[in-house]
Amino acid sequence: MSKEKQVVLSEAERKEKRLHIIYKILPVVSVVLLIVLWIGVSGGENSAFPSPADVYQRFLKFMAKPIQKLSLWQHILASLKRVLIALAIAWALGISFGILIGWNKKANALLGPIFTAFRVVPPLAWIPLVTIWFGTGEMPKILIVFIGAVMPVVVNTQAGMSNVDKQYLEVGRIFNANKWQMLVDFAIPSALDAIFAGVRTSASAAWMVVLAAEMLGGRAGVGFLITRGMDSGDLPLVLLSMICIGVIGAFLAIATQMIERWLCPWTVKKSN
Repeated sequence: MSKEKQVVLSEAERKEKRLHIIYKILPVVSVVLLIVLWIGVSGGENSAFPSPADVYQRFLKFMAKPIQKLSLWQHILASLKRVLIALAIAWALGISFGILIGWNKKANALLGPIFTAFRVVPPLAWIPLVTIWFGTGEMPKILIVFIGAVMPVVVNTQAGMSNVDKQYLEVGRIFNANKWQMLVDFAIPSALDAIFAGVRTSASAAWMVVLAAEMLGGRAGVGFLITRGMDSGDLPLVLLSMICIGVIGAFLAIATQMIERWLCPWTVKKSN
């Protein structure tokens, strides 16, 4: 290799390393800026916005005196339990239904219009009906979360199955694959990118819906804590709950990305 090429490669490597370091630092900078903005807003004259110190003190008080005899972690686990149960059902049924209407034209013609009609109804619009039919227990909350989580999965799975690259199918035909083999060995693997896009979106949607469902009725969960803080004028509790919502939401996003990287390592190479 010539010296000129070595110089070009070394410069490219240094540039890549600098970019890698910058990408690691930027998230920290954004968090620091957010905290600085928070301190500035809460420190204003006659400001009713809780400061970081107020939220921390409320956290300590919460740990010493649980609400509804449940600690903060137990409230978080109550919300997560509802979300995970709903997501498991939504992913299983949503992916199956999306594959059906995305792969089978007859099924799409029969069931597609019905799904399209229900898809545009916001999940929270189902709360009055679900409450009337099933009350305000655990099952109604999980059902509402399921409704909010299943739609993105079906939409993305259907899109992925409908847009399978014809080259993959041509390869299957060359090897005399039957319809089942074409579906399992060629169509579904090529649609995994779209399917996991729906999985990631559904996780975020489920977390938002469960909070709304808990705010409208419940005795445990992060959404319940926000309602409790609003009713009692406890703004530090509201802000503490909002921070927990953001942290858990980020955790869910990271978890779904890790699952995708484990099951579909080639998607990481595409993004790079």
